[in-house]
Amino acid sequence: MTQRVLVTGHQGYLGTVLVPALRAAGHEVIGLDSGLFADCVLGPRPDDPPALAVDLREVTVEQLRGVDAVVHLAALSNDPLGALMPEVTHDINHHASVRLARLAKEAGVQRFCYASTCSVYGAAGDGLVDEDAPLRPLTPYAVSKVHVEDDLAALADSGFSPVFLRNATAFGFSPRLRADIVLNNLVGSAVLTGVVRVLSDGTPWRPLVHARDIAAAFVRCLEVPAPVISCRAFNVGSEANNVTVAEIARRVADAVPGSDVLITGETGSDPRSYRVDFSRARADLGFEAEISVADGAAELHSAYVRYGVTSADLEHRFTRLNRLAHLQRTGRIDETMRHVSEFV
Repeated sequence: MTQRVLVTGHQGYLGTVLVPALRAAGHEVIGLDSGLFADCVLGPRPDDPPALAVDLREVTVEQLRGVDAVVHLAALSNDPLGALMPEVTHDINHHASVRLARLAKEAGVQRFCYASTCSVYGAAGDGLVDEDAPLRPLTPYAVSKVHVEDDLAALADSGFSPVFLRNATAFGFSPRLRADIVLNNLVGSAVLTGVVRVLSDGTPWRPLVHARDIAAAFVRCLEVPAPVISCRAFNVGSEANNVTVAEIARRVADAVPGSDVLITGETGSDPRSYRVDFSRARADLGFEAEISVADGAAELHSAYVRYGVTSADLEHRFTRLNRLAHLQRTGRIDETMRHVSEFV
């Protein structure tokens, strides 16, 4: 059934991949984005949907009327950024997200698909963790996600179905690239320097999932009956992509000819280590992630070479923290990440 779907953060790394997937499934898509990363494009410019150019914290109920479902991706999205600006992270990622959900419910939106994260499991050790495992978030970013899940659950009723997609660490090419996530970063290092440089000791476990698989999971949540998803969490990824950072590095070296792995260990062991069970999504959603880490590394290598990515691209335009710092230095946004001037 065709639905009118509002995607927040449609001009981000995942949103740029999700929009065409929703369109291909027959849905009408509307975007909502403040445009902070709109011009962070590698390759041909994406075909964006009609959109609201608005800060997430300024959304009104009238802007949400007539929408059947919200897919909420917009956030300050990574651990270093959250650690540097914890108050702003909670303002945007937690308070603005819950406010959006309340307004969506008031406007008659029936489904609210929330992009959570597997990092809510924190230091979970070597055993597989499922959706019922204790949540041990270690960073402001992960803490904000746990708070949103709790608050959205309190809003659920027969007419409003929130669902929490706990995505594994994303990887893979998007026209609006991110270089500050592990696989994308390591492929960039290999392409530009010939060295797959790992600063930790390489031992932490990471569950990985391709951006297109994340998009497919959100599409699936719009297709199944509401009781299947309402007020439930689903891990999004594949057990085959539960890998150590050292294993990720080796797969990158296999994908990039002439590159070698260098594990420096200079930052020591990362406490964020967890392996994830993804069986609930297979059983209840009929969804399974399909794209391997090796295939993602090969895809990224091809794209980086084809589009002539540079060190400056990877270090600045496609690294969230550095991009936002540039926008602040040039007077385009203030310390709260709000635009200083009107949208153009």
